[in-house]
Amino acid sequence: MNSYFEGKTVIVTGASAGVGAACARAFAAAGSNLVLAARGQAGLDLMAAELSTEVKVLTVVMDVRNTDQCMELIEKANAEFGQIDILINNAGLHNRGDVTSVNSGDIGAMVDINLRAPLILSSAVLPFIRLSRGGAIVMIGSLAGMAPLQGAATYSATKAGLRAFAYAFSDELQESNINVGIVSPGPVDTGFIMDEIDNVEDIVFSQPMSSANDVAEAVLAIARGEKVEIPLPPASGKLVTLSYLFPALRRFMRPRLYAKGLKNKAKYRNRSKSV
Repeated sequence: MNSYFEGKTVIVTGASAGVGAACARAFAAAGSNLVLAARGQAGLDLMAAELSTEVKVLTVVMDVRNTDQCMELIEKANAEFGQIDILINNAGLHNRGDVTSVNSGDIGAMVDINLRAPLILSSAVLPFIRLSRGGAIVMIGSLAGMAPLQGAATYSATKAGLRAFAYAFSDELQESNINVGIVSPGPVDTGFIMDEIDNVEDIVFSQPMSSANDVAEAVLAIARGEKVEIPLPPASGKLVTLSYLFPALRRFMRPRLYAKGLKNKAKYRNRSKSV
C-alpha cells in the first residue's frame, strides 16, 4: 500500500467508468477514502460494491454543470470524512464534429463540463485542501489541449483552457503543500472514444492508445507532486508540442497523420467487432 495516499480523502468526478473508475481503483489500492461523483446511480453503485470492501466510499449523484451541486459535493465529502485532500477533475464531454456541425447547446455543455466545472470545483475545494497534510488537485486534459485539433475545435479549446489554468494555479500554490497539475493523454482505450469510434476524428488514432490504468498512474504521480504535466504517451506529447510551435509543420503532417489514423481506426473497429 502506498502510504502517501493512505487515509486521504479523494474526490473523483466522472467516477463511474473509464479513466474516473481507474483513478478510483488506484486510490483505493493506495488506501484512500473515496468520494465518487457521476450522473448515474447504477455505475456508482457498481463502483461502491467493488471498492467498499477495501476503503470507505461515498457516492454522490450529481451534474458538474450545476454549481449548487458542485458545492454540495464538497460539503458532503467534508461532512462524511472530516477532510478533503485530493480533487480529480475527470468529468468530460466531447460532442464531436466541426464547429459548423455542432449546435450551440452542445458547445456550451462542453465548456461547462470540461472547463467551467473544474475551475469552480478547484476554487471551492481549496480551503479544505489547504488544511491537508499534503493535498493535490489534478485535471484530466488531452493532447488536444496542447495543440489545436481540427474537427474538435471546442473540445480542444476547453482542454487548452484547462491546461493553462493548471499551470497558473500550480504557480499560485507553489509555496503551499498542494500539488496541482494535469494529465494530457491522447486516445485512451475506454468507451469515451471506443463507443463512438465512427465519429472520432481519424487523426486521433494516429497516436498510440493508452489504457485507463496508464492515465490513473499518471494522476497519482501528479498528485505526489512529481510533475505539473504528464502527456501520454510521452512521445506523442513531444510531437504535439512541435506541431504547436510550428503550425506549418502541423499542416504539412496533417494528411499523413489522418491517413495513419484511418488505418488504425479500422483495426480498432475490427477488434471491437471480434470481441
